[in-house]
Amino acid sequence: MLFSSMIFLWIFLPAVLIGNAVIGFIPFREDTHNKRIAVKNAFLLIASLIFYAWGGIYYLFLMLAVIMINFTAGIMIERAERGRKALFIIAICANIALLFYFKYFNLLVNTIESLKGLDRGGLGLKEVVLPIGISFYIFQAMSYTIDLYRTKTPVQRSICKFALYVALFPQLIAGPIVIYNDIRKQIDSRVETPEKFISGIRRFCYGMAKKVLIANVLAEAVDSIWEVAADDPAKFGAGVAWFGMMAYTFQIFYDFSGYSDMAIGLGRMLGFDFKENFASPYMSLSVREFWRRWHISLSSWFRDYVYIPLGGSRTDAKWKVYRNLLIVFLLTGIWHGANYTFFVWGLYYGVLIVAERMGLGRLLDRNRFKLINWLYTIIIVMVGWVFFRSDNIGQAVNYIGRLFAFVRGEYTVLNFMTMKTIIAFIAAILCMGILDRPVRAISGKLRENRAVYAFEYCVQLLLLGYCIISIVSGSYNPFIYFQF
Repeated sequence: MLFSSMIFLWIFLPAVLIGNAVIGFIPFREDTHNKRIAVKNAFLLIASLIFYAWGGIYYLFLMLAVIMINFTAGIMIERAERGRKALFIIAICANIALLFYFKYFNLLVNTIESLKGLDRGGLGLKEVVLPIGISFYIFQAMSYTIDLYRTKTPVQRSICKFALYVALFPQLIAGPIVIYNDIRKQIDSRVETPEKFISGIRRFCYGMAKKVLIANVLAEAVDSIWEVAADDPAKFGAGVAWFGMMAYTFQIFYDFSGYSDMAIGLGRMLGFDFKENFASPYMSLSVREFWRRWHISLSSWFRDYVYIPLGGSRTDAKWKVYRNLLIVFLLTGIWHGANYTFFVWGLYYGVLIVAERMGLGRLLDRNRFKLINWLYTIIIVMVGWVFFRSDNIGQAVNYIGRLFAFVRGEYTVLNFMTMKTIIAFIAAILCMGILDRPVRAISGKLRENRAVYAFEYCVQLLLLGYCIISIVSGSYNPFIYFQF
């Protein structure tokens, strides 16, 4: 169920918000805050399970299995006097085995078939269907088990509360990845206020505008260009190649950050505070800075649960630091998908991060012409997205070759550009962080002006209305990160 679908906007979301609000007014025999929160938790858990089951009951059983594995492991690890490490290893291996089977089994089979010279399906094995959001909720569940083993978090003895942590629908299928310690107290006791609810609506509206009015519009042009690239990249020249690369750079950002904004907004409507997942990443002045600003919840997860346990930067040899960085970014690429293009994409960033660590970063820091830093970073990021978007490494290499093929092709930029595309492209440039400082300065001065707030609410409603009209009219509506 997409956040930008009519079934969600007109049926599911109103039902959840109304149900959650009604529970706040029901008189209980033991009218305590904790009792009311417990009923709301049960209601939200049921709603979240329905939300996920909408994509298939089969997927729901898998998620419930992950919940039971980690919940049971937590209880057993907490009670065990001996064998805690063995229990921990078994639980982590079970999580990784499920993730590997459902996400990477097909790639393994296809690789074996290719090595044996067989056609696809030559081994006679059925393809495994990838469950939506499996990478997100397994990482969330594992973070709980890891922190519990490290004694950094108390055991959760309520299966309902733990299941709600894993299955809470706003962040269930495309993040942000929520760490148990960040949300544990909110599950036990949270405060819902009109101000937080209104703030959630505001964030949701802006997130949907990013998704529907920018990402979806650019997606049509991007998909058309990549279809031509898959057929014969010689049909277009450098202009189309650069336009397609830049359009996808904006599409993936507004698609994913828009979803994160909607998830954060929905969380606020229900009384939850999720951490930010993006911080104007395309304004970064180095690759290191880009990864501090892009998909922050995933970067933080790998930092806390892979990089630091490997020794991080506090090792007795520099080569170990470089090794740790390469491992982390290779795993980051692997996490994103079962395709060798993602592996290359991860190593690509690993090598660049190591290069900046070895000395390039110091040169960037000392450079007074920050525009050069920005151009260096944004071009590297855009080229990286070519590998991310391509179906295979050969297609990515051919596409990158077209960036520097100064020849006329059968297609020009005008073949893929409409007035909506131009407007979306301009909006994407303006909203990527360029206006952050002036907007904050102006909003700070006008914070007490009710007319400004009223105007902003009108803008939000207009954006939401236009998004709904676009969806109803059948506009292209994919979600890139659903495949992860």
